[in-house]
Amino acid sequence: MPKIKLPRKSTHIDMTAMCDVAFLLLTFFMLATKFKPDEPVVVTTPASTSTKQIPEGFMQITLDKDGRIFFAVDNINAKRDIINQINDDKKLGLSSVEMQNFVNGSGVGVPFSQLKSYLALAPNQRADYDKKAPGIPTDTTGDFTTNELAYWVQTARYHVDNGKGRIAIKADGKASYPNISKVISTLGKQKVFRFSFITDMKGVPPGTALAAERAGKPAAE
Repeated sequence: MPKIKLPRKSTHIDMTAMCDVAFLLLTFFMLATKFKPDEPVVVTTPASTSTKQIPEGFMQITLDKDGRIFFAVDNINAKRDIINQINDDKKLGLSSVEMQNFVNGSGVGVPFSQLKSYLALAPNQRADYDKKAPGIPTDTTGDFTTNELAYWVQTARYHVDNGKGRIAIKADGKASYPNISKVISTLGKQKVFRFSFITDMKGVPPGTALAAERAGKPAAE
């Protein structure tokens, strides 16, 4: 008996819908992605086992190994209000371009007396200057004249989440304790007793109580 051969038909899949979805997703991520500016100074933070993440919109105090202090805010709208108030309070005479440079920048580490000339620099010039910037003047008092970090903290807190913005300290592992103490004392003078330290992630040592807790097992007695 002769075999009956069925005609072969090629399978056609319309990829138009998939291409449309792919381009829509690509467009969404391109428009929604928030690019973080480079930090003004590179610090090597100590390691810890904490997995808690800092929410967006926080204020960051960076302390390098030489004791220089930089201040940054992760909120574009708040940064505009902050620099407007600083310009009025300190009578700096900042231009609109200089204030926009502050909004677009990653942070500052200069005294108020140098802020105008610093913000007048081009982005690449500011990056070079950050390597030798003196840092924000800080001491253990709450006097805005000598402790300019205290003024930055108070002004930023007023504009970030109505005073509820979180503060994070990013200190170099080689930073001296007296310099770290000045930052903590400054926060205390501003009635800020809850803040976070930014650290690098490290593995939990096996056999410890924390390892047992994360594994959902009772700790060994």
